[in-house]
Amino acid sequence: MVFADRRDAGRRLAAALVHLRGQRLFVLAVPRGGVVVGREVADALQAPLSVIVPRKLRAPYNPEFAIGAVAEGGAAFVDEELARTVGAGYLAQEIAAQRAEIARRVEVYRSGKPLPVLAGTCAIVVDDGIATGATLIAALRATRALSPAHLVAAVPVAPPDGVARLAKEADEVVCLQVAGEFHAVGQFYGDFTQVDDTTVLAVLGERSDGR
Repeated sequence: MVFADRRDAGRRLAAALVHLRGQRLFVLAVPRGGVVVGREVADALQAPLSVIVPRKLRAPYNPEFAIGAVAEGGAAFVDEELARTVGAGYLAQEIAAQRAEIARRVEVYRSGKPLPVLAGTCAIVVDDGIATGATLIAALRATRALSPAHLVAAVPVAPPDGVARLAKEADEVVCLQVAGEFHAVGQFYGDFTQVDDTTVLAVLGERSDGR
């Protein structure tokens, strides 16, 4: 265990991002757990916070395993080698299902409003950790399409190969713990309780003083 909980991880991540202060910052958090981390980052850097919604494309033989991901705005990342093993029909069906869930979450979290204007900003895309990195890559691609001046991927923990994938998509990667012995993100947290929509909305509605 490295982090007590997502709040702790967010505070530590914010300390590693302090060099970005002074720029026009915007924090985009990946629901659900990334929103708790992102709240701490946004408050510490005195930056606005919103959500960006990607969804994992699940393998038919293991729904926890990602063969890629899609995000709002049409962004996508697909592992072509893995995609060939599941077939075009399954992939199209899974993409449609996840795009429907993206639309639902955008309606819930942002009342259906579009992503913020990011042109000329330093956009920091935050999650609570990555395994393959597929969902964060899709989120980064969606953010890149909005033309930020500088794109940062920020996570508390990731395996080395995940960090390498992120480095191909972002201008800067900030990862507190690059873990060689990696089984799941939750192993690095004392409290990794599942985050629901109600919690996401409560965290998004918090004032910068936490009340």
